[in-house]
Amino acid sequence: MSEIARARLARVAGVLLSAALPLLFILTSVRLLLTPAFVRIEYRLPGFPEDRYGFTLQDRLRWAPVALDYLLNDEGIEFLGDLRFPDGSRVYNASELQHMLDVKQLTGLALSVWQGLIALAILLGALTAWAGSAVSLWRSLRRGALWTMGLMAALAAGIALAFSFVFVGFHELFFDPGTWTFRYSDTLIRLFPERFWRDAFTFIAAGTLAMAGLLLLIAASQLARLRRAQSAGPVPDVPRD
Repeated sequence: MSEIARARLARVAGVLLSAALPLLFILTSVRLLLTPAFVRIEYRLPGFPEDRYGFTLQDRLRWAPVALDYLLNDEGIEFLGDLRFPDGSRVYNASELQHMLDVKQLTGLALSVWQGLIALAILLGALTAWAGSAVSLWRSLRRGALWTMGLMAALAAGIALAFSFVFVGFHELFFDPGTWTFRYSDTLIRLFPERFWRDAFTFIAAGTLAMAGLLLLIAASQLARLRRAQSAGPVPDVPRD
């Protein structure tokens, strides 16, 4: 391969790597969010609203992890549809079950994309380093970290200033109209009120910013090390007696 072709390949792979990093970091934060630990911590945060219809903390800790488990397992919707309260009534109504089925499909797609992005980032990183240099690789990683931090700064501003707009926009983007709105007395709202989702979005933004910030620091450190090594030049041979 000619030097011109290698340089072009390094440039293209580097830009694609930078572009892939924001979504990779966001989906990594989403995967960390989909854990029972987040639910347990969230419900115990000061000021988390109580359920006006009677769910206690223990009730929420009983039912919420089951909903989370459904999103990650291979079970059908009957996994939630067969659930009953002690009085025999269904935990979820038909509309809630349909929405959870939609959410499960979106979650599966997101996790598949996340896994694909991990492999793609490794491939693009290797191509950038092979066709270019270690400097090319670290510059691409630094650029991706900066792009990620810019996007998360915008998301953080949206959460702080107009969370309802962000929340509604997200649902209108990924779900059909009318399929994601429920009564306050429905189980999904009682388990996951708006405060839950505000904190979830905040966690995603903060976690993504943290990962991007760490990568930025590492990239800056490595680029500085490479510049010092380049400035020092090759060590001359010392004649021996």
